[in-house]
Amino acid sequence: MRTLTYFVAATIDGFIAESSGTDPTDSLFGVEGDHMAAISAEYPEIIPGHVRTALGIAPDNVRFDTLLEGRHSYEIGLQAGITNAYPHLRHYLFSTSMAESPDPTVELVRDDAVETVRRLKREDGDGIWLCGGGRLAWSLRTEIDELIVKVNPVVTGSGVPLFAGGFDAMRFRLERSRTFDSGVVFLTYTRS
Repeated sequence: MRTLTYFVAATIDGFIAESSGTDPTDSLFGVEGDHMAAISAEYPEIIPGHVRTALGIAPDNVRFDTLLEGRHSYEIGLQAGITNAYPHLRHYLFSTSMAESPDPTVELVRDDAVETVRRLKREDGDGIWLCGGGRLAWSLRTEIDELIVKVNPVVTGSGVPLFAGGFDAMRFRLERSRTFDSGVVFLTYTRS
C-alpha cells in the first residue's frame, strides 16, 4: 500500500504561508543553504519542474509519483502563469469552488478528498506527496502516514497553519531530525 506524506515548509510557530496567500518561497522560506542539497538528492520531485530544469536536477523521481494540492496552494503558481508546476508527477487539485482544471494534466477533484486518497493508496506506485495547504491537510489528517516539516528559522505570529481546521489531537512519533547550517531543521514524524 502506498503512503501519504505531508512534506511542507513551515515557520517555527507552525505557519506554511502568509494569510494573504502570496508565495512564501522568498518571503519566508529561503531557497539557499545546505538544506537544498538534501532536498535535491532525497526529494527532487518536490522541486517545481521549471526549477529542476534550470538547476539541471535529474528528472528521476526518488520517493513520490503523485501530488495532492489544495486550491490556495495551487493558485500561487497559477498567479505566476504556471498551470502545472509539477509535470513530473500525477497532479491532483482539490477544490469544490473551481469548475474545471486550468491545465489538462492537472486532475480536478471536487468530491471527497479522503475517499480519493484511499483509492490512490490502493493503487500500485510510489509515494503520494501532500504539498498543501493547511485546510486540505486537515481534511486528510487521518490518512497522513508521514509528516515531514521543514522548519525554517523565522517566526510570523500568524498565517496559514500547518493544519487548518478544528481541534482533534492526533499523535505522531518523531522518527528523525536533521539540522542544517542554514538553520533549517527537517522533522520526520510517523503516525502513532
